Amino acid sequence: MTKTQRQAAILATISRASIRTQEDLAEALRNRSVDVSQVTLSRDLRELGVFKAADGYRQAGPEPVQEDANALASVVRQFLTEAIAAQNLVVLKTRPGGAAALALALDRAHWPEIIGTVAGDDTILAVAASHKAAETIASRLREA
Repeated sequence: MTKTQRQAAILATISRASIRTQEDLAEALRNRSVDVSQVTLSRDLRELGVFKAADGYRQAGPEPVQEDANALASVVRQFLTEAIAAQNLVVLKTRPGGAAALALALDRAHWPEIIGTVAGDDTILAVAASHKAAETIASRLREA
């Protein structure tokens, strides 16, 4: 299992259940077939910006993206303010701090028109194969 997969499993686990201790988190991960040492788990939590709140572990910043069929539409409604096609590029404007969450949701949606995304704080650059594909992406996002 890669570090990225392990960290995704950590985020998915803390988003689905109230986990109050690292021991509980390690056990929940083992139940998902993710074996991790306490040292690695601590480092992963720090790198992910996860903190311990009164009701369990939480990720700092925008809420983690959910992995369901409505996740992209939900994130678009929450963060997207503008979608502009320019040649084979789509410039997406978001509320401050929302670009990373929207870019991640787009990447996870695996739209065939999108070659890749680059996110800043409130702007995303989505690369498409053609101008027509860029127009399609912008249109789909404006309608979501």
